[in-house]
Amino acid sequence: MTDGIEALTTAALSLALDAATLRQQTFASNIANANATNYTPQRVSFEALLLDARQSLNNNGRLGTESLRDIAPRIEPVLDGRGVPTQVQLDVESAGMARNTVQYQALVTGLSRHFSILSLAASDGRK
Repeated sequence: MTDGIEALTTAALSLALDAATLRQQTFASNIANANATNYTPQRVSFEALLLDARQSLNNNGRLGTESLRDIAPRIEPVLDGRGVPTQVQLDVESAGMARNTVQYQALVTGLSRHFSILSLAASDGRK
């Protein structure tokens, strides 16, 4: 069955919000453990998975909510080229956290507007 654009939009925005939430928690954990010995910084892997979904869309000509169910943000360690954990850089983590906050707010705004449009459609434009 073909999913409507509203279901796909809701699923994609929800998935992106989940990734942004996990990313914020990861930044906070990295900052909190910046001076801890033997701490391995972490990053959230999500964008590469979205690129795979985009490739699927290009190859198959469609993307459904079932394709998005297989996508889940993952936490991965931050390692250098030799496989050794890197040091936490507070300025990089703080900048990433600020950027993620702006992205999260944009996603919430987008989801809110999406639901407003659906509500307006459901009420036949009456207020």
